[in-house]
Amino acid sequence: MRDLISRAAVIGPLLALLAAGRMPAAAAELQVLTTGAFLPVVNSLAPQFESQRHDRAIIINDTAGALLARIRGGATFDLVILTPPALAELAAAGIVQPDSRTDLARVGIGVVIKAGAPLPDISTVEAFRQSLLAAASVAYIDPASGGSSGIYIAQMLRKLGIADQIAAHAVLVQGGRVADHIAHGEAELGIHQISEIIPVAGITLVGPLPAALQSETIYSGAISQTAAQPAAAKAFLDLLAGPDAQPVLAKVGMQPAGRK
Repeated sequence: MRDLISRAAVIGPLLALLAAGRMPAAAAELQVLTTGAFLPVVNSLAPQFESQRHDRAIIINDTAGALLARIRGGATFDLVILTPPALAELAAAGIVQPDSRTDLARVGIGVVIKAGAPLPDISTVEAFRQSLLAAASVAYIDPASGGSSGIYIAQMLRKLGIADQIAAHAVLVQGGRVADHIAHGEAELGIHQISEIIPVAGITLVGPLPAALQSETIYSGAISQTAAQPAAAKAFLDLLAGPDAQPVLAKVGMQPAGRK
């Protein structure tokens, strides 16, 4: 008899909720693909999204090129964060909803050294060029991996006329954060997007590249045409583009996409 009463105490309210159409919905799993540069922002805001929506964000990050390769290979996702040209390609292929594209942030490229090491001079283009030549080793994302910063840095080194000299002692990072390799002593000087430098312990951000060499990357989000959770994807995208994201962007060295 006591067991029957206990069961009735649990089942009764549930039946009432069901009859009223107020049963809590099962939590959705939102599949989010993001480039590494924007990963700190996604990670910072994911708990807020999960708390508000009672959904779970499954976050996968890689270089822009690697993410494109995954998507071209048929990877499923709900929300993707890439550069505008990459999203334009996906929209043209019918993979993301063109009208869903939302510009989220912009970030420049910076120079990083191990904490406590002498600061190199990067105040002018020539001073930066000489500091690169003087460094025992220079780390940056391998252009072949498809990382936007690595591709740009390879072009910049050719523009500076020192590509061959730097190649002789370059540490090409296949993915992740260049600053981690600097912190671990694997290279003397690193070049990477500022948002991927600031979160790393044991390093010093020397500063951004000289203005004449600087390249800012815009990151944007878009929803998959075949999203399993389109409403959750829209909610997370709105959060990433909204006012709650601005202090997070500032903390990691980014700016809102519309501000210079």
